[in-house]
Amino acid sequence: QVQLVESGGGLVQAGGSLRLSCAASESIFSFYAMGWYRQAPGKQRELVAQFISVFSTNYADSVKGRFTISRDNAKNMVYLQMNSLKFEDTAVYYCNVRTLFGGKDYWGQGTQVTVSS
Repeated sequence: QVQLVESGGGLVQAGGSLRLSCAASESIFSFYAMGWYRQAPGKQRELVAQFISVFSTNYADSVKGRFTISRDNAKNMVYLQMNSLKFEDTAVYYCNVRTLFGGKDYWGQGTQVTVSS
């Protein structure tokens, strides 16, 4: 059972920045994918950014150029730096991993990001 703990959400004005952190209970090298999703009220959960197979990254079009995903392999951490935040970025952000063997998905508890216009 993989445990994921997120932190770093909060309230920020439009144009501001936040950094989200996610700590995994296992080595991130045991994951095929690791990244961030978000879910706004009344909407489906959507991919924000992720690492695929360690080296590749994937971003939602809506965040390209504003958000950056990074990781610390030694600490089993993944981060999401969010700049130039917009009102429409308001959502609960979830850390996600998919295991390399078995392809099982695990989710963090979520962290709220609220952007005031």
